[in-house]
Amino acid sequence: MKKALLLVGTLLFTVTVACGPQGIFTDEDPDPLQVSQAALTVQNCTALPASSIIASGSETGNPATNATDDRLDTRWSNLGKGSWIDIDLGSVQSISGAAIAWHQGNTRTNSFILSASSDGMSYSQVYSGTSTGTTTSAETYKFSTLSTRRLRVTVTSSSTSDWMSIAEMRVCSGTTTTPPPATAVWTGNFETGDRTQWSGAHMVNADRLQVVSSPLREGRYAMKVTVKQGDNPISASGNRNELYRMTHEAVGSEYYYRWSTMFAADFPSPNTWQVFTQWHHEGSSGSPPIEFVVNNGNISLNCSSTQVWKAPLVRGVWQDFIFHVKWSPNASTGFVELYHNGQLVLPKRSCATQFSGMLNYLKMGLYRNSTIAPVGVLYHDGFTMGKQLSDVQPQGVTLSTSAAAVSSASDE
Repeated sequence: MKKALLLVGTLLFTVTVACGPQGIFTDEDPDPLQVSQAALTVQNCTALPASSIIASGSETGNPATNATDDRLDTRWSNLGKGSWIDIDLGSVQSISGAAIAWHQGNTRTNSFILSASSDGMSYSQVYSGTSTGTTTSAETYKFSTLSTRRLRVTVTSSSTSDWMSIAEMRVCSGTTTTPPPATAVWTGNFETGDRTQWSGAHMVNADRLQVVSSPLREGRYAMKVTVKQGDNPISASGNRNELYRMTHEAVGSEYYYRWSTMFAADFPSPNTWQVFTQWHHEGSSGSPPIEFVVNNGNISLNCSSTQVWKAPLVRGVWQDFIFHVKWSPNASTGFVELYHNGQLVLPKRSCATQFSGMLNYLKMGLYRNSTIAPVGVLYHDGFTMGKQLSDVQPQGVTLSTSAAAVSSASDE
């Protein structure tokens, strides 16, 4: 019996030695690093949530889902150069990079390729590089902003073995979240994920004023506005779907407003009016004191029914507005001033910005002539209201007051 036990012990010892370096069969260190159960922290990256994640293969016990579990002490691992892991965002979104925390990232370097796909079948390379080999924290790799649904990391080599391993990975948003300044009076930027920042809505159906995650100008959400011929939620003239906010700016008050609007690639622009932002008077009839309009291939600003600025309508790109107003029914006291896409295009222009005895309220969406048949789609994002320019001006954005820009103002 003793001999049999000795033999078993010898065999067990022999098996242990025969395995050789453990890295051949598993991605473990012979002297494992002690990694605490810490959450992922990313730098220079607004991380987007993953809808799902897949991989070319996974070591037993180290599946692809470990790369998005917000734990640095778990990982995805697979044996073989060229192994890949692929995040699906669930919809096409604007992205600009990836944050990756490499397993044993302070003792090995990893060469890799980032590829993007909108359909999960056709991929285009957007980045290639090598990790620093100096940290287990996330490293952020940036590339030009693009719209896509999936991002794949293909690990082409590792400096220590043929095991390809990632502790955590995230896809970085292509937009920068700009938190509202502390001094902002009000924000209607949809970052609540719904329409609750606004006082209410005039819409025929919820799909006409829809909070979306793409396209975005900033943050995580924007508003998609759709108007079809016949949409008339308040039984009035024209067709509309609009949000409203009861701002009721006092006579003599002065405010700055910032927002962004993007007109869809097929947005119609016949020779008739379409209002996309307005400050409407408390009365129920007549043109409002302030309105931003699309008409016959142009966008324009009207104050008391007089056009004070216009520019060509550009579709498919975000249009940035910073609008400065002094509210008054007196044309010699009230004024408007406008920055468009970072340029001062309308210096202070005197006009009556209110009607006598009536305060205004904000309406944003799309309100148009009922004769327009094609569907109209546009997007609004980032509305902020403040008492001074610094309250609404995005961080890092410099505004221009060049003479060339100002010359585009028109009162035709």
